[in-house]
Amino acid sequence: MANGTQTQENFFGTLKISAFSPTVGRPAPDTAVSIRESGSSRLIFAGLTDSEGQLAPVILPAPSELISQTPPGEVQILPPSADQLISELNEGNMGDISPAKEPQPFSSFDVTAVSAEGERTEINGVQVYQNSVSLQSIIFPGQDDEIDIPDPNIMSGFPEKIPEADQKPMPPAQGEVVLPQPVIPETIVVHDGVPGDRNAENYYVDFQDYIKNVASSEIFTTWPREAIKANVIAIISFTLNRVYTEWYRGKGYDFTVTNSTAYDQAFVYGRNVFSEIDQIVDEVFTIYITREDATQPLLAQYCDGIRVNRSGWLSQWGSKQLADSGYDALRILRTFYGRDIVLREAQRVQGIPVSFQGTLSRGSRGPQVRVLQQQLNGISDNFPLIPKLSVDGIFGPKTEQAVKVFQQIFNLPQSGIVDFATWYRISDIYVAVKKLAE
Repeated sequence: MANGTQTQENFFGTLKISAFSPTVGRPAPDTAVSIRESGSSRLIFAGLTDSEGQLAPVILPAPSELISQTPPGEVQILPPSADQLISELNEGNMGDISPAKEPQPFSSFDVTAVSAEGERTEINGVQVYQNSVSLQSIIFPGQDDEIDIPDPNIMSGFPEKIPEADQKPMPPAQGEVVLPQPVIPETIVVHDGVPGDRNAENYYVDFQDYIKNVASSEIFTTWPREAIKANVIAIISFTLNRVYTEWYRGKGYDFTVTNSTAYDQAFVYGRNVFSEIDQIVDEVFTIYITREDATQPLLAQYCDGIRVNRSGWLSQWGSKQLADSGYDALRILRTFYGRDIVLREAQRVQGIPVSFQGTLSRGSRGPQVRVLQQQLNGISDNFPLIPKLSVDGIFGPKTEQAVKVFQQIFNLPQSGIVDFATWYRISDIYVAVKKLAE
């Protein structure tokens, strides 16, 4: 099969649904979930979530991932086969065969969920790519009873970003600027509209969840890992610049960032994210771009590289092509933002009881293991599949098993090893559970 050619073959992706009430700190068991083709009444799947609020992964049809590897206009579309034409003629449906269109790189599904208490939400346009796992979280009660997921920014006519200086004047050291160095905030406040729209709603979103949402709304999850990583770090840096400089709060607004692509980044409340993006964000969410002689995170602006191309901005399609050529994320970023950029790591994550001190695995001992065991025990109050542990500071087989169960529930690689990503995900869920108990 030639690269960029869409055929009539069948391919599949996976949709994994998790239900919570009222935050990720508490599962919503016995949630009735139904899945239909977008815009169709045809039922594909129906089932109930388990005690952890999880639905068994659902395998769904998806287009060839080759479509998402090639910029618009370069995908070759094969005409209907002779057999298809004869079949349509025999069924009297020849009028339904329309001229070939640019193929869509994902399939879309409508998800309806009803909690055990009767709360209902609908999410329309959940996206599934070939050989990818789509992660759809459902929160009861939701801020919206119906959510519509648009196409990713890279393939739709979203407003073009208004250029800005990539370094900003600093405000007085108050509000969100709590240290001389950038800090990862616990929450991002996202304004659902342009800055001056006083009627638009504000969403309070966990920092990592915000980055995952934006990346899933901007690019294709089927791209090479280093391309995704470069785009994620650019998104993190852009966001931290808004936080660090108090860009909107300094102008009298009560939010951190907007979801208008003319001003900021694409964000869709309640949308699905993708496992590849999810895992990369968990690994790098404290890393940002800055100039060698600067402290401030770079306002890392970007464009699709096809409809819009700007010098000094990351090209999304360009990042994919460079990754195909073997570039790593840092080399990709330096290609677009300049050779004088460096990657730095924020040393503080707000809202986390204890910072990551190093990888823990079977045989580890000490106070960090004790903290891990205490937090897993707290989480297991709401997620009973996670076994209770003796808080003895010894990482034995029972602790390893508890870690594996946690990783399975929260979409992490099931290694039983507490690395950077697992430590901070455990901390996030533990904090959510504790807040519910207060």
